Amino acid sequence: MCSGTIFALASGSARAAIAVLRLSGPAAGPAVAALCGGTLPAPRHASLRRLRDPCSGLLDRALVLWFPGPDSYTGEDCAELHLHGGRAVIDGVAGALTEAGLRPAEPGEFTRRAFLNGRMDLVEAEAVHDLVAAETEAQRRQALRQLEGALGALYQDWAERLRGILGYQEALIDFPDEDLPPEVEAQLLTTLRAVGGELRGHLNDAGRGEKLREGLFFAITGAPNVGKSTLINALAEREVAIVSDIPGTTRDALETRVVLGGVPVTLVDTAGLRQASDSIEAEGVRRAIARAEDADLVMVVVEAGSASCDPTPAEAANRLLIANKADLGLPGPDGGLRISAKTGLGMDELRARLAQVARAMTESNGPPPLTRARHRAALLEAAQHLDAAEHADLAELRGEDLRLAMRALGRITGHVGVEDILDTVFSRFCIGK
Repeated sequence: MCSGTIFALASGSARAAIAVLRLSGPAAGPAVAALCGGTLPAPRHASLRRLRDPCSGLLDRALVLWFPGPDSYTGEDCAELHLHGGRAVIDGVAGALTEAGLRPAEPGEFTRRAFLNGRMDLVEAEAVHDLVAAETEAQRRQALRQLEGALGALYQDWAERLRGILGYQEALIDFPDEDLPPEVEAQLLTTLRAVGGELRGHLNDAGRGEKLREGLFFAITGAPNVGKSTLINALAEREVAIVSDIPGTTRDALETRVVLGGVPVTLVDTAGLRQASDSIEAEGVRRAIARAEDADLVMVVVEAGSASCDPTPAEAANRLLIANKADLGLPGPDGGLRISAKTGLGMDELRARLAQVARAMTESNGPPPLTRARHRAALLEAAQHLDAAEHADLAELRGEDLRLAMRALGRITGHVGVEDILDTVFSRFCIGK
């Protein structure tokens, strides 16, 4: 991994007018020059060239861009070939590059090289993946904010402040008999508590960044025949679930992805909650209860005119009571949002309410939010060491906990001890990025 010169299609495999082939490594320049007849274009200037293979002749007429390192995406010599998008053209150029000694890139290998060559930290590298995978405007904004370094800068600031007070701590350890000013230890403890408080505040964010990145789960629950399947079809604007008057039609959890308030949301239609008539329906009811317990929001559907009834377990998340079949003219129940999933009555209000909930669960107006479980685990570890340092009885123990807290922060940005997680991080990337 990360040896030799690599190439990959960076524009996706779908048929298109233009296909972008990206190269990176020490042999990128000679390989492109050979295709172009011996000369490279001026750096960072697009040049229209005929690409030729010594064996098969003319391959294509393409735009060629040359990015000499270290001022390139990966920090190495790089090039881009903007080819015509036909499969035969792409295969022909790829074959010529393979014959020249280049190899196809692994998933995420371009960005991994950028990280290893100091072009970005690990948090920014992860943001590249998030930006490519972004489905909504809100996800795009969060990924761009992280890619611009805001999150990495926050973690690096904490590490630098801890490094500063570690110098004070080392002085207290090395010169115990010296009359060091009392302000030294006071300043040390003040900074330690400040960083610890900021870090714990960052952790106490209700998982907003992670929820926006991964999406929310809204479960639709209720008794049989209250219109749950009709509701999920209306919200998804397509036929997701079978609609039937026969109770117990939905036996398993059906899922569909929608966007509400700029946030990706998975809607889950669950089996009707009642005393099951057979073992298959009983399993569906069990799964419905489990999904309600794990959901970010439970949409409890009842029929208009019925007494308010919430069949979801007490451990379930936030609830929204929805009185369906309001087109029949029946009142109540109290506190329920009256809709008719069949006719569309009240659906605009319901969509607006769901969008409001989704935004409230994911919006962050302060520092950039946490976006990954990996970050959260490292920050929890750092917080534990800072707490131990604050209450340490011996100066040597405090110094060790400060070092361990800094090491945990460094693992997030990739400055220390990350070799064991690089394969996990970059294996999720697409080819060519």
